[in-house]
Amino acid sequence: MTVLPRIVIAGRPNVGKSTLFNRLIGQRLALVADTPGVTRDRKEAECEMGGRQVLVVDTAGLEEAAHDTLPGRMRASTAHAVENADLVLFVFDAKAGLIPEDRHFATWLRRTGREVLVIANKAEGRGGIANALEAYELGFGEPVAVSAEHNEGIYDLMSDIAARLPEPPEGDAAEGEDKPLHLAIVGRPNAGKSTLMNYLLGEERMITGPEPGLTRDAVSAEFTGPDGLQYRIVDTAGLRKRAKIDEALEKMSTSSSIEALKRAEMVVLAIDATQGVGEQDMHIARLIEREGRACVIALTKWDAVDDRGDARKAALDRISISLAQMKGITVVPISAETGEGVNRLFPALRAVYEKWNTRISTSQLNRWFEAALERFPPPLVDGKRLKLRYITQIKSRPPTFALFGTRAEQTPETYQRYLVNSLREVFELPGVPIRLYLRGTTNPYADKD
Repeated sequence: MTVLPRIVIAGRPNVGKSTLFNRLIGQRLALVADTPGVTRDRKEAECEMGGRQVLVVDTAGLEEAAHDTLPGRMRASTAHAVENADLVLFVFDAKAGLIPEDRHFATWLRRTGREVLVIANKAEGRGGIANALEAYELGFGEPVAVSAEHNEGIYDLMSDIAARLPEPPEGDAAEGEDKPLHLAIVGRPNAGKSTLMNYLLGEERMITGPEPGLTRDAVSAEFTGPDGLQYRIVDTAGLRKRAKIDEALEKMSTSSSIEALKRAEMVVLAIDATQGVGEQDMHIARLIEREGRACVIALTKWDAVDDRGDARKAALDRISISLAQMKGITVVPISAETGEGVNRLFPALRAVYEKWNTRISTSQLNRWFEAALERFPPPLVDGKRLKLRYITQIKSRPPTFALFGTRAEQTPETYQRYLVNSLREVFELPGVPIRLYLRGTTNPYADKD
C-alpha cells in the first residue's frame, strides 16, 4: 500500500485552518465558524496536488494548556500529527499580524525538525503579501499570502506545496512527469472561445454557434500542443458586465469562469476582431492582471476582417492605452475556423510563461536599482526626499518585488510606475503583471532630540 505524503495544517485557533483545509481538498468537510475552537479532532482527506495524491490533515488550534485539560489534549493531538507530517502549513492571521503566540508556536515547530511553510491567511487584496512579509522573521523562508475564504492565492499555494513534497517511491517516479500546463480561454460571449478549443482538440467538443452564451460551464480537456507539450485547456462561459447578469444560472457560470481563471497558469483572452476592442474586453484583461496570470491576447475571427491593417492598429492602440499595467502584451490575430495564425499562439504562450516564472537575483536587481535612482531620484514628499534603500524579489508567477526604505510606503504612484516600467524594460518582461510592494523602515532617532 502506497503511503501518501502528509500535509498538516497547524496554527492558533480561528486563523482559518479549516477554511484552508476545505479549500485545498475541494469540499466542505470541516466545519467553519467565527467561534474559536470549532475543530477538536483531526480531520484527514485525500486530494491531488501537482499530479500526486496527498493526505491533508486539519488540526485543532494550538493553545498552551495543561495536558489533562481539553485544550491540552487537543494540542497533544496536533503535536502527534506534526510529528508524522512531511510538510507543516503554519497558518497565521495576516489581518492581526504576528502575535507572541504565533512566535511561540513557531519556535516549537522549529524544534520538531519538520519542514514548515508559513501561510499568511485572511490576506485579501494586494496588501496581503506586504502584510505577510513580517513572517520572514520566523525563519521558515518565504511566507505565502492567501485568502482561503475568497480563494485568493490557493492555486499558487498548491504549486508551492507540490514542489516541497518528498520524492515519490521508485515505482511512482513517473507519476508526476509531464504535468500539463493549465491554460484558460476567456472573453466576452461569442468571441470564438469554443471554436478555438475545438480547433486545438481536433474535434467538435464544444457546441458552437452565432448565439452568445452557449457555453455555460467551464469545460476542461487535455491535449498535446503543436510544441509537443501537454496542456489542460479550459473553455469558459462568456464574461459580461455585472449589471447585465440577471439569471442565477449565468451568475454561476460567471463564477465558474472566474474560478477557472484563478486556477490557470496561462490565459488566452479572446477578442472578436470584427467587433474591435471594447471596454468589457479591457475589464477582463484587468481582471487577468489582478489575478497575476500570464496572458496572450488572441484577435479571433481574423478571416472575417476586411481591413486587417486598420483593425490591428486600432486594437494595439486601444490595448496600449487602456492596459498600461501589462505594457508590451503579445497580440496574435487568429482564425479558429481556418487555423490561420494558431501556430503562432503557442510560441507566444510559452514565451510569456517563461517570463511569468522569471527569477532575478538580488545583486542584479540592486545594480539596476542604483542606476534607476541615479537616473531619476525619488521625489520629495512633504518636503523630504524618500530614502529608498534596496529591492528584492519575493516570488515569481508573477514577478513580485519588495522595495525597502525610509518612508518607502509614501512613494507616489507615478514613481512606482517609473520603477515598474524600468524593471519591465531592463529585465525584458513585456506583457507580464509585475507586483511592487513598499516596506518602510523605522528611524529610531526620528522622535529624539
